Amino acid sequence: MDLFDDLPEPTQTSFAPPAQDEEDRRFKRRRDDEEEEEEDEIKKVCREGLPRLRGYAAARRGEREEMQDAHVLMPDMSSCLSSLPGHVSRISYFAVFDGHGGARASRFAAENLHLNLAKKFPSGDAENLDKLLKKCLLDTFRQTDEDFLKKASSQKPAWKDGSTATCILVVDDTVYSANLGDSRAVLCRTEAAADGQRKSVTLALSKEHNPTIYEERMRIQRAGGTVRFILLACDGLFKVFSADEAVKFVLGVLQETSVEQKDELTEEELRFEAACQQLASEAVRRGCADNVTVILVSVCH
Repeated sequence: MDLFDDLPEPTQTSFAPPAQDEEDRRFKRRRDDEEEEEEDEIKKVCREGLPRLRGYAAARRGEREEMQDAHVLMPDMSSCLSSLPGHVSRISYFAVFDGHGGARASRFAAENLHLNLAKKFPSGDAENLDKLLKKCLLDTFRQTDEDFLKKASSQKPAWKDGSTATCILVVDDTVYSANLGDSRAVLCRTEAAADGQRKSVTLALSKEHNPTIYEERMRIQRAGGTVRFILLACDGLFKVFSADEAVKFVLGVLQETSVEQKDELTEEELRFEAACQQLASEAVRRGCADNVTVILVSVCH
């Protein structure tokens, strides 16, 4: 889902062959230094031009004997990769895993899926990055599943755990969503209505009708639309909330005028944290007996 214009590709640094004389080597070092500075400056501009992502999570055990959900918040996944491909300057990853039959599968996925993703991530000046990333996500899900099944079958008695997986991967200004099972990812955006007011619209990221379609993305931009946040949650939430109800509940908390101040958090961060916690608690209050895990990803322009 492209949110902004394409970013410039950084200049690539080349290295001098060892047979050059000393003067050539000094000149080459100066040129390399200049190119590295230029590349750093380009990447700095790229980062400053991207929306700031921040994840908030809330988890409730409900009436279950144990918490079988797991989640991962990685606003900056770059440290897991040996290098970033091409002109990419930021990679973020958020995921919810709803375990069943035990917590081992969900925990395994939370600990290993992003590591497998990092290993398979396209590197260098990869052409067709979008196509490669989609294949990378498929291969990552398959690899993580195979690894867990191998480990589970080697136990005595064999583990019978399973898990859903719902992940979003943000590569600069593009959002990729991948899922297995009945956990969901939905996106909230605001756009101008016919009466001049702004309204919120809820989109299921797992469906075809979303901003990955060029015509739909252009329509959103022409209407003055902006993403406000992305919500990931296990089915415990959606047993007592529809997607629209969950988004409206979050918006209601975000728009409240009073919020308890904390020195280490901004007012906006406090609102998202409160919205995340209150949504999970409300699901339990509404009678959900299942585990409930909620992740809110704020998109700040």
